[in-house]
Parts: sequence; C-alpha cells; structure tokens
Amino acid sequence: MLSKGPAKRVTIFVNEDTRHGTEPLWRAVFDLLVHKRAAGASVTRPSMGFGSHRHVHSPDMEATMEHLPVRIEFVDTPERVEELLPTLYDLVTDGMIDVQDTTIVKVAQKEKKPQAKVPHSRTASTARLLRIFLGEADKWHGEPLYDAIVKKLRMEDIAGATVYKAILGYGAKGHTHKEQSFLHLSHDSPVMISVVDSAAKIKQAIEIVEGMLLDGLVVISDVDIIRLAHPSPVMEVADAGNAAR
Repeated sequence: MLSKGPAKRVTIFVNEDTRHGTEPLWRAVFDLLVHKRAAGASVTRPSMGFGSHRHVHSPDMEATMEHLPVRIEFVDTPERVEELLPTLYDLVTDGMIDVQDTTIVKVAQKEKKPQAKVPHSRTASTARLLRIFLGEADKWHGEPLYDAIVKKLRMEDIAGATVYKAILGYGAKGHTHKEQSFLHLSHDSPVMISVVDSAAKIKQAIEIVEGMLLDGLVVISDVDIIRLAHPSPVMEVADAGNAAR
C-alpha cells in the first residue's frame, strides 16, 4: 500500500488497435501491472485525440475511431517504478511513456470490520430452464424484442430472466453475426434470454414468447436448482421477533 510522500506517476499512451500478440497492447500493459502487483492502475479512453501525424481520431469518424488513444496510468513508489520501467519500455513498441514526479499527500482506506461467519441456508429443487435465441435487431412494436420479452415475463410474475449478448454466432440461415469492437458494435449480434422457473411457469412463458418471436429458437431443459443464501441483518431481526412470539 502506498504511503504519504514522494512517488512517481506513469502515463502510457497507445492506440486502441495496437496489438501485442493476439491481444490489445493496452490490455497487455494492464495485465503486466496487475501481475507485477503495482499499487493500482486505471485505463481510460478519451472521446477525441490526435498525435504527431495531426490526424484527429473520434468515435464520430468511423474511418479513424479504432485508432483512438488509450491511456494507462498508475502511481507507485520511485523504487517500484524503476523496477517496472524496463519491462514497460520493451512492451510498448508503439506509443508513449511519460514519467512524472508526484507527491502523495493522503492515503485513506476504510478498514473492513471483521464479520462473523453466519451459516448459509441451502435448498435444492427441480425446475425447468428456458433459453430464447434471437437477434439484437429484432423489434416488437418499435422496441428491442429482447427488452419487450423481459418486460412481459416480469408482468406475468416469472421468477427472473437474464439477457446475454454474444460476441460471435450464426443461426439456421448461416449468417455470421459478430461484435466488431468496443467502439463499433454490430447492431444484430446474437442475444439469448435465460429463464429458470417451475414447469408451469415455463409453460406460461413459452406461450408468451411464441406470440412475440417471429424468427428465433426456443430451448427447454430440465435442471436441478441449488440455492445458497446468507441471512441478512433484517431477516435475523425478523426471525428473532417471530421466535419471541
């Protein structure tokens, strides 16, 4: 943990599309800092920028948005920075590293109060799993179909639904749908809605979905449910009150 006194601030600028092997260079730098146990690091993406070539890069400019700069910054002791710099120097083959003297004037961290271990409750049961596969671009009365389905299931008191967006996939038509990049997202990526509830509730959910889904896939599976729950202070007070009656 850092302490009050002299320190070094290191700022590394790289382009978002610069690679290190199979991964983005900024990610490789960040993972290195985590692995080397740097005091902390942050990654930020500015909304606009330009470099020595005077080319402006902006999310509004599709031709240049993938070249937007990424900024990795961390503060550590002078000794730790001197230890990390040679590796960073070799790693950043395309970018800029800036090191500045700085002073830490305050380090504050809330102490975590030790919590007594409370045994959790465990319940097991059987249920059914419903998975709905559709496209992100599918609509229902002007709104995204996946959003409309979740709202409808909630109104019908279905236990819960989770929406997952895939980064790559294809369906019966053989068309590949892919998330392009952080700043340039596909508008028809595969989407899956997952629902777990009783057999009767899943049957009710299927009737709802079949009335809304024009092009997609519905999969049903039998599942075993194990629910682990820790009692909250409110629950403990309520239990104590009930026991006193």
